[in-house]
Amino acid sequence: MQTPLLVNRKAFHDYEILERYMAGIALLGPEVKSLRAGGGQLQDAFCVFREGELYLVNFYIAPYKQAGYAEVPPRRPRKLLLRREELNRLQGRLSQKGYTLIPLRLFFTDRGWAKVELGLAQGRKKYDKRVAIQQRETQRLLERLRKRH
Repeated sequence: MQTPLLVNRKAFHDYEILERYMAGIALLGPEVKSLRAGGGQLQDAFCVFREGELYLVNFYIAPYKQAGYAEVPPRRPRKLLLRREELNRLQGRLSQKGYTLIPLRLFFTDRGWAKVELGLAQGRKKYDKRVAIQQRETQRLLERLRKRH
């Protein structure tokens, strides 16, 4: 995987990621140029099914200044490209209570295609977040001690 262009750090804190999927994303020309310039935000985005297709909703892409007449709404729903088997499996999992599908990272492949890493997630409670932070801190402390010796 290439270095991510955008990372949804809040998702790793608020959710427990159960499965990961890679999906293509259908973008228009000005959106691609804006993303390459660093004009995007994944924080509040999520995925929904509409008529058997998967869409990324509330994903902000800043308007591209040099777009000219081709003005694109910054938060329009964007279609995600997955295989039919994966779509069927995801639709079954999302119908269960407590699961959601959120974007984790966005990157461009070597061929120039925009890809998004999706995570099938389950929300964490407040005490779960505290436990995760405590575990992370102890792990950092152990790593520091190992480096010293």
